[in-house]
Amino acid sequence: MKKIKRFVRFIFTYTFIYNMFLVFITISLLSMLLFFGLNFHTRNGKTIEVPDITKKSIAEAQLILNQKKLRYNVVDSTRFDPAYLPFSVLTQEPEAGDEVKKNRTIYITLNPANYNQVRIPDVIQTTRRSAESVLIALGFQIGEITYINNIGKDMVLQIRYNNSPISSGEKLPKTSRIDLVLGNGKSEKKVL
Repeated sequence: MKKIKRFVRFIFTYTFIYNMFLVFITISLLSMLLFFGLNFHTRNGKTIEVPDITKKSIAEAQLILNQKKLRYNVVDSTRFDPAYLPFSVLTQEPEAGDEVKKNRTIYITLNPANYNQVRIPDVIQTTRRSAESVLIALGFQIGEITYINNIGKDMVLQIRYNNSPISSGEKLPKTSRIDLVLGNGKSEKKVL
C-alpha cells in the first residue's frame, strides 16, 4: 500500500509534471514536423493536368510530356489501327485531363508502322463459305467474288490480291482485301 501512495505522490510532483509536459511538447513538435515534411516531400496539392497526346507522333508526345515535366513509357505497339498515322499514340494511361504529380510516368501505346504479316492459308478447292470463314478469322477482308465456268459450284479455284493471283503460304498484311475466283457449277465444255 505504501508503494501505491508513494507512486501517486510522485505523479503529482513538479518533476514528473514538468517531464510529462516536455514529452508532450516533443511529441507534438515531431508530429507537426512529420506532417508538414510529408506534405512537402509528396508535393501534396501540386498536380499537373495530363495533356492529350493521342494521335500525336512519338516525337511530339515526348516534347509535350517533357514540357509538363512528365515521363513516358511505351507499353505496347502491336495493335495497328489504320485510322492513326504510323508511330502515333493510340492510347495513354493516365488519360488526358487526369491530375498527376511531377515526374509521373505516362504509359502510352504506339501504332506500329503496319499490320502484322499473316500467312495465306490453303483454301483452294474448298467451299466459298469455308474459305471466307478462314480468311475472315485470320483478319483478311473478302473483296470481289468472280465466277468462272467450273463444275465445282462455289468452290474456290483461285485467290487474288491486287488483281494478281497469290498462292497459299505467301504473307500479306492483316486486313488485306482478298478476291476469290469461284466455280459457277457449269461445265467448261459442252457434252454432245
